[in-house]
Amino acid sequence: MLTFTNLCIRRGPRVLIDECTFTIHRGHKVGITGANGTGKTTLFHLILGNLTQDSGDFDMPSNLTVAHVAQEVHATDRNAVEFAIDGDRELRQLEQQLEQTKDDGIKQAELHSAIDVAGGYTAKARASTLLNGLGFSTEQLSMPVNSFSGGWRMRLNLAQALMCRSDVLLLDEPTNHLDLDAVIWLEVWLKNYEGTLLLISHDREFLDNVVSEIAHVEHQRLKLYTGNYSAFERLRAEHLSVQQSAFEKQQRDIAHMSDFVRRFKAKATKAKQAQSRVKALERLELIAPAHVDSQFKFSFKDPDKLPDPLLRIKNAAVGYNNTPLLSKIKLELHNDARIGLLGPNGAGKSTLIKMLAGELESLSGDFQFAKDVNIAYFAQHQLDQLQVDDTPLDHLQQLDAKATEAELRNFLGGFGFQGDRVFDKVAPFSGGEKARLVLAMLVYQRPNLLLLDEPSNHLDIEMRHALTVAIQEFNGGIVLISHDRHLLKMACDSLLLVHDGRVEEFDGDIDSYPAWLQNRDKPANGTSNHTAGAKSDKDRKRQEAEIRQRLAPLKKEVDALEKKIDKLQAKELELQEQLADESIYADENKDLLKKVLQEQAELTQTLETAEEQWMEKAELLEQSSKLSE
Repeated sequence: MLTFTNLCIRRGPRVLIDECTFTIHRGHKVGITGANGTGKTTLFHLILGNLTQDSGDFDMPSNLTVAHVAQEVHATDRNAVEFAIDGDRELRQLEQQLEQTKDDGIKQAELHSAIDVAGGYTAKARASTLLNGLGFSTEQLSMPVNSFSGGWRMRLNLAQALMCRSDVLLLDEPTNHLDLDAVIWLEVWLKNYEGTLLLISHDREFLDNVVSEIAHVEHQRLKLYTGNYSAFERLRAEHLSVQQSAFEKQQRDIAHMSDFVRRFKAKATKAKQAQSRVKALERLELIAPAHVDSQFKFSFKDPDKLPDPLLRIKNAAVGYNNTPLLSKIKLELHNDARIGLLGPNGAGKSTLIKMLAGELESLSGDFQFAKDVNIAYFAQHQLDQLQVDDTPLDHLQQLDAKATEAELRNFLGGFGFQGDRVFDKVAPFSGGEKARLVLAMLVYQRPNLLLLDEPSNHLDIEMRHALTVAIQEFNGGIVLISHDRHLLKMACDSLLLVHDGRVEEFDGDIDSYPAWLQNRDKPANGTSNHTAGAKSDKDRKRQEAEIRQRLAPLKKEVDALEKKIDKLQAKELELQEQLADESIYADENKDLLKKVLQEQAELTQTLETAEEQWMEKAELLEQSSKLSE
């Protein structure tokens, strides 16, 4: 049990958490959320004993073993498995004692028994399982730590923390350096973890599937909510709605009292009453307005040109050192494409997106870009290519020398670079700030094709939400790699599976991908009649082509209805905005109001009919597709 009583934590003169009282019970799984810089990581340092509270009390039983992920990995030639086992500190201490008592047979027997109880003789197998789950291949298990890149070393640190037989596990953004496969594996592991888990994460799906409580830090307060992240969002929205209503009522009361003071303060007969109102205003504790709007708000401007298709690929191969990693790639990318890439670690997702970006030439095949294609490519290595001695404003001015400083500052404000922050050098920026700057530069260039390779790394939930909204409204094609399933769900309407040297459509949604991962390596337990009667690969492809051709007219109808519904919904929004304008209800606008209401009624009927037709055709298309399989 972790108990915090009237807790206050400062960073220099700045108060991060103030007068907070809460308890985290044994075995509970708690997600720690809040904007960057609100004190989430500082809270972890308090629990680890790296700092003390400025006031209040923190109590934790002294016999608890606390595990956390180290932020640095010292270069060592120790292999990956042994490095992971080092996380089990108790086991390593027993092994060291055993080494030091070679001449004492009785003591050695006791230590062998203790090591057995501690799982020492299965430690290598457990460590190998952890590393495999985190994406390490069998060959990599025996490789030295200093041979791995920074991201893979962070995975090794995570493996060490998981290897520790802890009572309390502190994880600070553990998914940042993981791909989707490893995220799904870690999610299952944490569900089965029996200790107390405190998890800082900006991944909604991950939080939803792992935690049962949310500790949200906001306005120097920490409040516990029961339930996962989605439940927290609903509860907080309700709270803010009530708070906003109370605030608005209070503002009306304040305005009324202020008006009374202004009008009657100078009159002797009313002076006493006016003074009482002045005192009431002074005593009144103002309710803060519910600022539910994020500081991040941006959108893609429409591209100058929008060719269709944006690119065509026929029978292409791509790889390294003239060795194909992916072959027989066939892809026609249209200007309204919303494609998510799935596939095991190392299968070639990033390689494919590099080829689409023109950073990696295809080894063979036909690869054609549209004449006016304008690509915006985001990848993690671009964060390291920023000019560290330049400011965010400098980076934007290099893209557009004609733009005024005011225009660029206003644009950068939507990405969280507000006030004098635009004049700060990039060198000390955090990973999240660098990612936001790279995204700002991409958005500014008005692309018609977005290629995004893990864009949400280091971004907090508010920025991820802003990015999701901007992508949804983007007028152009998108190809996305992400371990954030919420972003994939919200941004993509089709999925491609990259595996075994191929790129093909994924027959399912993002929620069915974990099952595909689980079953891909399982051997068949028998041959069904369907399998026994299967056609050759060539026949299968021909059959699939015939099915697509047969269903093409129906799919065309569905697509046309979708576009019609989009236009009707846009018109519906326009009418709602007209009716929200108070001036339309004036006597002189009676005819206009009548016209708008009639148009709204007709539009509602047309929209309902279109939606019914779409549902009917879409269901028919889905059933026909299943029957043809």
